[in-house]
Amino acid sequence: MLRALLSATRSAKPDDPWDLAGKVGQLEAAHRAHCEQPDMLLVRRAYRIAEQMHRGQARRSGEPYITHPIAVATILADLGVDTPTIAAGLLHDTVEDTSYSLEALRGDFGDEIAVMVDGVTKLDKIHLGSAAEAETFRKLVLTAGRDIRVMVIKLADRLHNMRTIKFKKRPSQIRIAEATKDVLIPLADRLGLYVIKRELEDIVLETLEPDVFQRIKEHLGSESDRGRQVAVIAPQVRRTLREFKVAARLLDRPRHPYSIFREMQKHPGTGPADPPRLVIVVDGPPTDCYAALGAIHKLWKPVGGKFRDLIAAKKFNLYQSLHTAVAGPGGTTIEFLIRTKEMHETAEIGIVAGLKQSANPVEVQLPWLQRLLDWQHEVADSGQFLDSLRCDLADQDILVFTGDGEQVLVPKASTPVDVAYCSGPSKGHRLIAAYVNGEIAPLSRPLRDGDAVELVLTTEQPYGPSKQWLDHAKTPEAQLHINDWFGATEDLDSTGELPIIPMQRFEDELKAGKNRLWRSLIARGRGLAGEQPLHGVASSLGFPDLDSLYLALAREKLDPDELAEKLITTVDRF
Repeated sequence: MLRALLSATRSAKPDDPWDLAGKVGQLEAAHRAHCEQPDMLLVRRAYRIAEQMHRGQARRSGEPYITHPIAVATILADLGVDTPTIAAGLLHDTVEDTSYSLEALRGDFGDEIAVMVDGVTKLDKIHLGSAAEAETFRKLVLTAGRDIRVMVIKLADRLHNMRTIKFKKRPSQIRIAEATKDVLIPLADRLGLYVIKRELEDIVLETLEPDVFQRIKEHLGSESDRGRQVAVIAPQVRRTLREFKVAARLLDRPRHPYSIFREMQKHPGTGPADPPRLVIVVDGPPTDCYAALGAIHKLWKPVGGKFRDLIAAKKFNLYQSLHTAVAGPGGTTIEFLIRTKEMHETAEIGIVAGLKQSANPVEVQLPWLQRLLDWQHEVADSGQFLDSLRCDLADQDILVFTGDGEQVLVPKASTPVDVAYCSGPSKGHRLIAAYVNGEIAPLSRPLRDGDAVELVLTTEQPYGPSKQWLDHAKTPEAQLHINDWFGATEDLDSTGELPIIPMQRFEDELKAGKNRLWRSLIARGRGLAGEQPLHGVASSLGFPDLDSLYLALAREKLDPDELAEKLITTVDRF
């Protein structure tokens, strides 16, 4: 079947210098190896359409463009994703770069694959200008709310593009590497896709800090002490595990270049170092992980402050493991990561492991993603959205517990102010005090993972946030709600009291109208870089100017969804 398919394409040429037949064969082999129920007919049909649509196009490297979708699909296949995701990986650039329309793709492959392809399709720079990048990321987040697999495809796409970044001009290399560092690598971390995250980090380091990267690579290539240390340590560990009746595999886990670079940043003046680090993968249940921990601690003395139980309290990205460090032979510090087989798979491919276990991958959701979906609706400005996204992704999440017994996921170093606004402005605006772990605490106190936070709320009028809270707020939700409060209220009146009911000013109504339109556009995966396209639409609807249009939206005399559809139709027509 594969031979018959390839005979109808360029890849069957015996003098093909790019060996497309071999690349497609590798893709199929990877998909069969890592997917329980591969649908090879769907894969071949997607390849045939992608090859036909991209025929004649070339990458900067000189390769036929189809080599990129094949590479993206192969990365996905190695992760073990399902066949629809493989097909979407093959087709992911067709709508953006060829005459193949989204409607045609939906008709050929169905809504499931069309949603994923549309989610990774960039928005048009002609109409969105400088807002295109931000609105493309907003579209990605919105689509991920419907199907998390779209983010996995995006990361595979970026990984292959980073592998070939050397063919870009230097300014483009820096721009792409910075965007990858600010948004895509944190997304890989949030999804638990460490196998992709590590490679992206290394390529970004090589691109932005080539001299440092080369220095680290030379160190890794010449280092021999580490190998000798592991050779001494491993037999002792295996013997001790047998004594504790723990069946397990022992894996050497050397640091990758970026990990070493990060340690050098933490300890200025030090050179590259890669002390022994081993992974113990137990064959039994999670309780065997704790038995293995006891075995290691009996063998060598643990280093204080280095133990973490991420099995009892798994990370936001599903990662679970026991972490410990011990003073090994000769005082050498040895790190151990202890986990089950299932935990080990999740530690490498994160959300993909969860997708394999789910009867319906579309229903898989993550708390941090829901938080992104919640606050992005409040941000109309593209630049502000991208800044808030970078800020949200920049920090690790922590889990705190409220007085109501709820678990709340917030960025590291968040404060009680952030926890209050997680439930919306109705609770956040009424915050007056907080207890952390049973003791009264300032509202500016940075929280730690596992803290118990009890909020004290007022029911008396007037109430509202303090402007100082903006200095304490870490989450975009809290910052947006606090800014909205002060943007919608008058300054203190002559009595020095804040009005109980904020007065709506003309400018506020204009802003409210604009926001209603923005939210309707955002819900459709679109944005608006400027107001020029609106003038013609406003005129056709009988409005003398845009202010009248916005006021009509704010006062609910004009439906924002209908206006958004009309605007999209008008823009797409040209």
